[in-house]
Amino acid sequence: MSTEKMEKTTVTQFLAALIGALIPVLLVIFLLFKLVMGIQATHIPGNDAAAADQEVAQRLKPVGEVAIGEAKPEAGGVVDGKKVYDSLCQACHATGAAGAPKAGDKAAWGPRIAQGKETLFKHALGGFAGKSGAMPAKGGNPALSDAEVKAAVEYMVGLAK
Repeated sequence: MSTEKMEKTTVTQFLAALIGALIPVLLVIFLLFKLVMGIQATHIPGNDAAAADQEVAQRLKPVGEVAIGEAKPEAGGVVDGKKVYDSLCQACHATGAAGAPKAGDKAAWGPRIAQGKETLFKHALGGFAGKSGAMPAKGGNPALSDAEVKAAVEYMVGLAK
């Protein structure tokens, strides 16, 4: 046995040695990762930014969409208010949901009709929140045309007279 004493290693010396050993290893791993990713990126068929953006948008799009129904104009260009009512409006106006006046309820529709059709059209097209409930713009279906909404209002006013 030798009589030489070993110097004690301090914590600072230990950490410096550890970091000094880890930095080259991490650098090599990082460079290998970049190399592999670069090779993969160049081997993707049709690799362009527009296609990649479109693919991402396709993957992120919702699983389903809600379509409550559509009422398209008849052959003569006339919109059938009953069809619009049956496909969308009846969901609230047949049950009174969200405070909607029930179709045919003269007591509920009387004060509304007294305000005039232009006011009814304005509320149906742009939405309205009153004391007794709320009316979403275009009944919650922005795909409806103004003519379709007005035809449905006309139909419901006719039921209440």
